Amino acid sequence: MACSYNVIFDMDGVIFDSERACLSCWYELGERFGLGDVEPVFKRCIGTNNAQTHDIVENAYADKMGAGIADKLLAESSRLFHEKFDGGRLPIKNGVKEILEYLKGKGIKVGVASSTRKALVISELTDAGFIGYFDMVVGGDAVKISKPNPEIYTIACRELGVEPSETFAIEDSYNGIRAAKAAGMRPIMVPDIIGPDDEMRELSEVICDDLSAVVRYFEKL
Repeated sequence: MACSYNVIFDMDGVIFDSERACLSCWYELGERFGLGDVEPVFKRCIGTNNAQTHDIVENAYADKMGAGIADKLLAESSRLFHEKFDGGRLPIKNGVKEILEYLKGKGIKVGVASSTRKALVISELTDAGFIGYFDMVVGGDAVKISKPNPEIYTIACRELGVEPSETFAIEDSYNGIRAAKAAGMRPIMVPDIIGPDDEMRELSEVICDDLSAVVRYFEKL
């Protein structure tokens, strides 16, 4: 019997523990450049694309560090991140292999819709040995407006050949949950660095502690 749902994953903070990995690089840069506590600025960047992140960082530090500081900080953050975590060293979130094997066994269509550019998404999934579980990948470079705009999920559902109303979106960020809901999907929040608030509880079909808990939720459907 065919399953009555499909699943599209966000990547950063859902499949990989990349947000904490990236934050560790920001802490290092914060000390080096005397930026103070970088975590509040970092949290504002979660769930945004490269252009939005650039604007947030520039607005936060240009007065203190001079115009163009975002280019310098983000380039150095990227260099540190790849130095530390490329080649399959990126930490993996709890339950990833379990849920991917579960969905594969059920014959469920599975995709990725990430604000990260597609080439890097494919590279990281390949290095971790996960790329074969996914039927399609959409990156942030496929859209003009990033999450919370629903465009990326609209494209992902179309490329996967599924109806949004029959498709779960597994997200950790507020913007991701907003985007999935606006696309007419069934959002599941698996919180990462930022926990759910009342808005997220209202927009999400369910909030799970990790991907193993999502499997248990699917088993009850």
